[in-house]
Amino acid sequence: MAQTFDLTTGSLALHFRRLAVPAAIGMVFTTLYNVVDVFFAGLIGTAAQAGLAISFQAFFLFITFGFGLSSAMTALVGNAIGAGAKDEARIVAARGIGFGAIVSGLLMVLAWFLGPELIKIVSTEGEYRDAGTRYFSVLILAVPGFIMAFLINGLLQSQGDTVSMQRAQVAAFFANIVLNPLLVFGVPGVWDGIGFNGIAVSTVLSQTGVMGYVAYRLAGTDLMTGLTRACFRPALTTCIDILKQMLPVTMTMFVMMSAGFIVQFYLKSFGTSAVAAYGVALRVEQLFLLPVFGLTGALLPIAAQNFGAGDHDRVRRALFDCWKFGWMFMAVACPILYFAAPLLMRTFTPDPDVIRIGVSYLRIDGFILPIYMMLFAINSFLQALKRPIWTFWIGVYRQAFGVAFFVFVYVMLFDGGVLGVWFGIATAVVTGWLISLVVAEFVARDSIGGLLRRETPPESV
Repeated sequence: MAQTFDLTTGSLALHFRRLAVPAAIGMVFTTLYNVVDVFFAGLIGTAAQAGLAISFQAFFLFITFGFGLSSAMTALVGNAIGAGAKDEARIVAARGIGFGAIVSGLLMVLAWFLGPELIKIVSTEGEYRDAGTRYFSVLILAVPGFIMAFLINGLLQSQGDTVSMQRAQVAAFFANIVLNPLLVFGVPGVWDGIGFNGIAVSTVLSQTGVMGYVAYRLAGTDLMTGLTRACFRPALTTCIDILKQMLPVTMTMFVMMSAGFIVQFYLKSFGTSAVAAYGVALRVEQLFLLPVFGLTGALLPIAAQNFGAGDHDRVRRALFDCWKFGWMFMAVACPILYFAAPLLMRTFTPDPDVIRIGVSYLRIDGFILPIYMMLFAINSFLQALKRPIWTFWIGVYRQAFGVAFFVFVYVMLFDGGVLGVWFGIATAVVTGWLISLVVAEFVARDSIGGLLRRETPPESV
């Protein structure tokens, strides 16, 4: 039986620790999972690392729907649980699972036709484009594993369970360590392996296993009690409610990945080393953001349950506690990232050009890691208040217009080269953070009486 928690009572600090630590540990192993892929791609060559970077960029566009479904399930079911409507929570959960299965099938079809075209946009003809396209064609089989695992994890999180996904991610990491060398290089004297595509096959197998485990854990919760097969048939009203919560988050993630496409578009003019360096540096940066992901991810179910229970002051305090804990971590993480950047890059590649370019990214972006933390917290806060559309518009500015505009200014007008790309990203993030603060106060004033005031919101709300 998976353990669940009432997040409307008790210490907020305790709830953050209980939810964020397992989530962060799980994300550590998820990122290490990706690091393993980058490491073995590096053993094949720089072209393989670049191919991995561009194919992952394209693949991530399709699994953004999983992030949206996860947030939608956490918000909708968490609100219902907080309001004491357990039967409603069960029905929404069951119909959400049925809806997710349909979405997974549609995404596989879209990925098959659109994926190769997306890869062409961010690459030039050559070895690394061919490697990335072949890798992507295999990775399509992992779409259901990612989408359904995210959705089910959202249902577990709505009940305060972040341990189940953590265990699945830890197991997937160790499975990947074994499967990658076995499938890529084979067994000497017995089997030659399948090369670069073996990394994709390993992902398919391990992520399908993650989906199976979290589904097993969900089946043991109260949320699945008394459900029949008919309960899992999608209903129009429930699908509309899910879409209202899912699409803004999905589009936010989609826009975020479009920023990656914009960056890759500019980097391709600086050569394969620049493309590979960006892919490696992103994985390194994610290692330092993992506790932040866990912390801000924990904010969503905490705020959602308390908003559903009508405890607006507790929702407000949850956001500020999240920021406080985040700043405490960043005070340690940012200096480490700055000084350790060369060593971290050398861990994944011996190519001096890749190392040099990657270090320049990490040292510039490292200064704005606290801004990322506050942005992620505001996104969770807005989702918990069932106003996720604002996360989309903030994302449109920061990750589409902002990145495209500022990178153009620094690279094309000021001839800033690769550094111009990094400064363009940083400027978009900082200005997007300022806008998000204004939006958060606007939404909070309408929903919970403001971020700083303790007023009762209008009856109509």
